[in-house]
Amino acid sequence: MAKRISYLRNEQLPTVRAGYPGNKVFGNEFANGEVLFEPALSTLLKWQLSTNPQKAEKKTDTWVPAVVACDAAFSATEDLLVWLGHASFLLRVAGVTLLFDPVLFGSLGLRHRHALPCRPEAVRGIDYLLLSHGHRDHLDEKTMRLLATQNPQMQVLSSLRMAGLLRDMAPGIAVQEASWWQQYDLGPDSPLDIYYLPAAHWHRRGLADVNRVLWGSFLIRDRAADKLLYFAGDTAYGDHFEAIEKLFGPIDTVLMPIGAYKPAYMMAQSHVNPHEAAKAANVLRAGHVVPMHYGTFDLSDEPASEPLRQLTDITASGMLRGELHAPAVGEVLHWQDWE
Repeated sequence: MAKRISYLRNEQLPTVRAGYPGNKVFGNEFANGEVLFEPALSTLLKWQLSTNPQKAEKKTDTWVPAVVACDAAFSATEDLLVWLGHASFLLRVAGVTLLFDPVLFGSLGLRHRHALPCRPEAVRGIDYLLLSHGHRDHLDEKTMRLLATQNPQMQVLSSLRMAGLLRDMAPGIAVQEASWWQQYDLGPDSPLDIYYLPAAHWHRRGLADVNRVLWGSFLIRDRAADKLLYFAGDTAYGDHFEAIEKLFGPIDTVLMPIGAYKPAYMMAQSHVNPHEAAKAANVLRAGHVVPMHYGTFDLSDEPASEPLRQLTDITASGMLRGELHAPAVGEVLHWQDWE
């Protein structure tokens, strides 16, 4: 029997793309744009049973990103951007403090390859926690409980159907849910605009919740400076990058994933490789590119140093039009000063 098709969005939030009806839902599963994407168990089994052609290279590649301590960044007052590892960033803009996809603790099958740049107890003063989606390398239950305790003023900005999942972790936490192409309500005096935008990905945390929670990306606009920062979340390459550029124009700074892309038959519909990441940044007309989603967790078959090495070569060859910034984990970037 064909699954019933419906469209969902948060009717309390404005939709910024004309004519967009909301996210397409097949039965109880969110579509990946217009189509339903359900990762096949057979593909996972094929991966687990096959031999990685780069196995020897990966074993000897012990590269990890450099790490510098950044506890002080959480109490600083100036605008800044700090990569905390994997897809987690601390962003302060116009006096507002944002935290993206933090995973401060390891869990079964998800071990940090490098030290954290901050003590978990230092992660305070967060105004908005931005969660792109529900995969465990982006949303960690122990981290959520700690953040809710240490940041009682914090509000979560995330996707449709995320609130129930989060409140099982941290009861009473404030959550705004959005569909793609919606703008969050930050109040009339906010110096920022924050939008939830598309990504080509999927959701699963358990055995029976495939695609029950939406996934996506974020765009932050500093109204006074008229600067845009885009956080791509987890995504495959798709036409959503062109649609975002068409609506918002050139993006000043793009935080773009570059890792977990091999084997392609397993990863190509979930993640971009470095060449696709550069292409996406070019489509967005990014002035500056900060890579993420590499070096912290072992999620795929490519050697640890390969994603950044390839992106650096792509940049040197002139195929990345924006300026590449590849910081150490914990390094403070003054992105508002970039021209």
